[in-house]
Amino acid sequence: MTILLLSGSPSSPSRSARLLNFIGERLNELGLRTVSLPVRDLPAQALVHADFSDPELQAAKTLLARADAIVIATPIYKAAYSGLLKSFLDILPQDGLEGKIVLPVATGGSQSHMLALDYGLRPVLAALSARHILPSIYATDTQVVWTDGQGLQLDEAISKRVQDGTHLLLESLVSLQRSKPVAQPVQSPALNGLPC
Repeated sequence: MTILLLSGSPSSPSRSARLLNFIGERLNELGLRTVSLPVRDLPAQALVHADFSDPELQAAKTLLARADAIVIATPIYKAAYSGLLKSFLDILPQDGLEGKIVLPVATGGSQSHMLALDYGLRPVLAALSARHILPSIYATDTQVVWTDGQGLQLDEAISKRVQDGTHLLLESLVSLQRSKPVAQPVQSPALNGLPC
């Protein structure tokens, strides 16, 4: 099973990208494989003009298509997810997230922006046919602190939400695997005693 870590932050480093990487590390510890896709690294011209012939955009869409689940992280600006993330989601087909489990993650300046995930991003993910959208993880700037000496420090509430979110993602993936139909071998007519 593969999980795509999709970063919608236009800057690097950023709180949302660091939180996303932290979640990725926790998922790796649970035995899950993760692949990172920072949208900011995609060619801006191709992204803005939806140039589907661009090889980097094609590779990004292939990574997305192959993933069983996606953790999407974004900073919140003016009560909305990033324009960079919107540009990427806009180039996906209507069923671009079909069959995917999605964990939305965001960071923002205050708790007043917390509902931007539920009112802004969640409807877009549903419109792209996401199979299951897990409860969001939202952290304020004071809850996600980076220092060169100690690295990323999460406050207790966010640490608990990350733990709950990663375990729920794992449980959802296991449930998804169990619900997939097992392919039955196809027998040729000759094997059934019928003439070819």
